[in-house]
Amino acid sequence: MGDLAIFYEWLMFAVRWLHVVTAIAWIGSSFYFIALDLGLRKTPSLPPLAHGEEWQVHGGGFYHINKYLVAPEFLPEHLTWFKWESYWTWMSGAMLLALIYYVGADIYLVDRNVLDIPSWGAILLSIGSIVLGWVLYDALCKSPIGQSTTGLMLVLFAILVAASWGYTQLFTGRAAMLHMGAFTATIMAANVAMIIIPNQKIVVADLKAGKVPDAKYGKIAKQRSLHNNYLTLPVIFFMLSSHYPLAFATQWNWIIASLIFLVGVVIRHYFNTRHARKGNPHWTWAVAVILFITIAWLSTAPKLPGIDTPAVASATGERFMATEHFKLASQTVQTRCSMCHTAEPVWPGVYEAPKNVILDNDIAIANHAKDIAMQAGYAHAMPPGNVTEMTAKERAILVQWFREGSGS
Repeated sequence: MGDLAIFYEWLMFAVRWLHVVTAIAWIGSSFYFIALDLGLRKTPSLPPLAHGEEWQVHGGGFYHINKYLVAPEFLPEHLTWFKWESYWTWMSGAMLLALIYYVGADIYLVDRNVLDIPSWGAILLSIGSIVLGWVLYDALCKSPIGQSTTGLMLVLFAILVAASWGYTQLFTGRAAMLHMGAFTATIMAANVAMIIIPNQKIVVADLKAGKVPDAKYGKIAKQRSLHNNYLTLPVIFFMLSSHYPLAFATQWNWIIASLIFLVGVVIRHYFNTRHARKGNPHWTWAVAVILFITIAWLSTAPKLPGIDTPAVASATGERFMATEHFKLASQTVQTRCSMCHTAEPVWPGVYEAPKNVILDNDIAIANHAKDIAMQAGYAHAMPPGNVTEMTAKERAILVQWFREGSGS
């Protein structure tokens, strides 16, 4: 079981690597084409039916690009489709969600102080909410509201705020923030898979059949592509947030998540305006900075009084508490780790427990057995720089304890 756990860690690493690589490819192509589209210019030399052109230089060569709103008179045999970047970003993200938050639901997904539900119930809520997000968004875009850019954005923002609050009422703070990323990324990937690519295929099929394609398909695809452009930066924040307790483990995390959407919108507005050669709206950076300072303040703002619920050992935690070496492992962790991994860290410069992992009591230690063994037993990542001088013998105890609890 210990070897299986190590394999599992490397599997998560491989999937995360895939996720990052495909996300870079998707974001890069998305940003590039929005910038290209906004930079197109009409000139007297445009070919028939061409909407605009752009001259670019890169890598020692010059590129002359023409855009057709519907299609050119002649369609080449080879067309480059930009779709697999988004598909694999979503699929690898879904795999990570399952590997971390579904397999480890007792620790990473369910917070029994927030909502005491079984792991399978939390997983169903997770999947259902993500699917519901796409259904609501798609219905809004196809409704009369979708004809008004401003009206649609206001309603969508209200839905995102509601989702931010709702997730904090269902899951751990870390999972809530991550789910906002999954919720939004699913909308983006579904835009590509369900709207943009199918519309492009309709246009191509009509052209091959000798028909004149309807321009509405391109218009709809462009709207969804623009939405994806504005949603990209918030999604990146949510994907990184799991490393920063000040973002996900505060009472106002749902407001922080909501404000992040506004930060992303104003930053993209700056670049989109620049690419369209419509000026330099520097005010957007001032707004972004003010919003980010507000977010930083909210992360340490006074908290409203709440009801503390005793920690509960998960089924896995109970198994690790019953092992022979549990007491020695617990003593090691509380001696070497709990000065940072506690509700009120005492280590200088540490203001929140890293990743909000609390290790100052037996139940919490048992619940995080796998993480402890991987970070401080098999690897020497914790304590950082071995500042608390954990010995080789103590690390061996953590490994032995994990193997006992894992049945290996």
